[in-house]
Amino acid sequence: MHEQVIKKVYDVCDIQKILGLGRTKAYEFLEEVYYNKKPFAVIKIGKLYKVPKEPFDLWVNGGMQND
Repeated sequence: MHEQVIKKVYDVCDIQKILGLGRTKAYEFLEEVYYNKKPFAVIKIGKLYKVPKEPFDLWVNGGMQND
């Protein structure tokens, strides 16, 4: 039985593609968002960054304000 796994988080490669950033810029951006805790959540596991899809998608689509 093959179950399809639905991703609930983006990784750095996903963020790169969505925002059209290079690898270095994507890591710099996610590090900044991680420490500022806005405009969306970023989870850091060791050196890996994971971004919950729903808040990120809302931000990308203009649903969250940049306070």
